Amino acid sequence: MQVSARVTDLSTGAELLSVDDYVVMPTASIGKVLLLVDVAARLADTEFAALTILDRESNDSVGDSGIWQHLQAPSLPVADLAALIGATSDNLATNVLLRLIGLDSVRKRAEAIGLKRTALLDRVRDQRGPDDAPHLSVGSMKEIAWLFSALARGEIVDQSTSQRVAGWLSLNADLSMVASAFGMDPLSHRAGDHGLQMFNKTGADPGIRADAGVVRGPRAGVAYAVAVSFADTDLSTRLAVYDAMHTVGLDVVEYIH
Repeated sequence: MQVSARVTDLSTGAELLSVDDYVVMPTASIGKVLLLVDVAARLADTEFAALTILDRESNDSVGDSGIWQHLQAPSLPVADLAALIGATSDNLATNVLLRLIGLDSVRKRAEAIGLKRTALLDRVRDQRGPDDAPHLSVGSMKEIAWLFSALARGEIVDQSTSQRVAGWLSLNADLSMVASAFGMDPLSHRAGDHGLQMFNKTGADPGIRADAGVVRGPRAGVAYAVAVSFADTDLSTRLAVYDAMHTVGLDVVEYIH
């Protein structure tokens, strides 16, 4: 099992937790945040409007996370696809936006904002072959915690871009990992609860669990990023990973509340 983690104070930038945070880890769907950043930045362009309608095509189809694959609507606006990614890590919406924008554009945007060890490597695939990227995304927890902290401060591209991305991520229904310690309603937490406010993005693949986000409380706010790579051979091992991530969340709550 390999664990990497970073927790920093939002106001001071002080390092609160650091566990091998320079190591580049597989991060599954957390890399979709980079796509959302590029989409949000492009919405300032009048030729790339939030209501631009995109069609899904057969080559975009993929299973697992997301709800668009279960809906009848064959087309949706750009901003709605971004909201689906934020809320349910929608794989089909991801592939449709990537087909429009291109991985190269996402990579250039990530490099422009200063990311060197964090990248979205590929479209979402049901199966990864020998000619495909080995993972959907990779990243260092130090960089990812910085990214979320900068989103919270409005410093990624500009204030409006950061706010759009944070808004989409605030819809996330997966609070099963670090955020499980925050006691919030997974389906309704945008307004906050018991003095806590948050947004986050998770990633899950066989043998991979990752969670990154921002959570604010009455006393302080933090940005966190945690990734675990493990041999997913039995349920007890997987549950131990979730328990460990929950423990990190408890430490965060103690600090901010």
